[in-house]
Amino acid sequence: MTDRRDFLKGAGALALGSTFPFDLAFGAEPLTVGVLYVGSRGDYGYNQAQAQAAAVIKKLPNVKVVEEENVPETVASQKTMEAMIEQDGATLIFATSFGYFDPHVLKMAAKYPKVRFAHCGGLWKSGNPANISSYFGYIDECQYLNGVAAGHASKTKKLGFVAAKPIPQVLRNINSFTLGAQSVDPSITTHVIFTGDWSMPVKEAEAANSLVDQGCDVLTCHVDGPKVVIETAEKRGAMSCGYHASQAALAPKGYLTGAEWDWATPYKLLVTNAQTGKPQPNILRGGLREGFVKMSPYGAMVTPDARTQADAVKAKMIAGDYVIFKGPMKDNKGGSAIAAGTSYAQTDIALESMNYLVAGVVGQI
Repeated sequence: MTDRRDFLKGAGALALGSTFPFDLAFGAEPLTVGVLYVGSRGDYGYNQAQAQAAAVIKKLPNVKVVEEENVPETVASQKTMEAMIEQDGATLIFATSFGYFDPHVLKMAAKYPKVRFAHCGGLWKSGNPANISSYFGYIDECQYLNGVAAGHASKTKKLGFVAAKPIPQVLRNINSFTLGAQSVDPSITTHVIFTGDWSMPVKEAEAANSLVDQGCDVLTCHVDGPKVVIETAEKRGAMSCGYHASQAALAPKGYLTGAEWDWATPYKLLVTNAQTGKPQPNILRGGLREGFVKMSPYGAMVTPDARTQADAVKAKMIAGDYVIFKGPMKDNKGGSAIAAGTSYAQTDIALESMNYLVAGVVGQI
């Protein structure tokens, strides 16, 4: 069998924006869905969360799922997508990693206009191929709640954040986590170390140890596989808040709670649209209210006061009555991040271009 990596064809709910016009016929033939991951499906993190959703759609009627792990954000991703289309007959592709979008998904979508492409995290823009759906979730809501739990638990008032790259989604999570903690105690600071890439276990361990050495007693992260950070925190006697999926089993003593994806919600919607020929949204977003994200259960170290505050904020978020980003808000360089009188709802597309760290974050972009 030709390897998918080497194959290249020889011959050649909130929706925003427009939708592409063509329909896929619904019939007895199963819908073949291709899913490619940048890492391992069992990484206790980003890829595992996507794989959990793929497992859900496998059980849907007339759905066949083809998966490929450890696909780098290079031209290799184009070869994988093309092989799924040409060899396996996929007519819906989930390209799950941020770096797949430009130029790889853009090129494949232009080449295969009758195939639907669903990309996680990238921001579809007018002029991009119309057969792309950009899906993502407002997981910063959950990071804010992580911050509330961390703010109550911290004794040093210094929190640690291990981050991969300073892209808008990561900055939004760092800022939300910090603002959640500062809602408990405005003097709390978040110390950030960027590793430079999504999966760098050695650097993640070094960063986690460095943050604990600096006095941070609660750690969280935005990397593909939080396993190393959570386990390092546990070994060092620090508390932790998870990300992507639940890491509670890795830190039975110090795990407070976590921000989890529930990708089954958009996956099922996009699969149903493809099966019925319904136009796909070019931009698909949702938060706690829409079931795109969820919180890990509270750990034993979360106090009743912390639970009460976090649950109250969560209820307001689900009702659509809680604004995280509103002015006046300073950045960590002393400038104005958000002017007085200005507020941004979660759905505001401006937040997806975030390029600052809020006051109280110790670190540089």
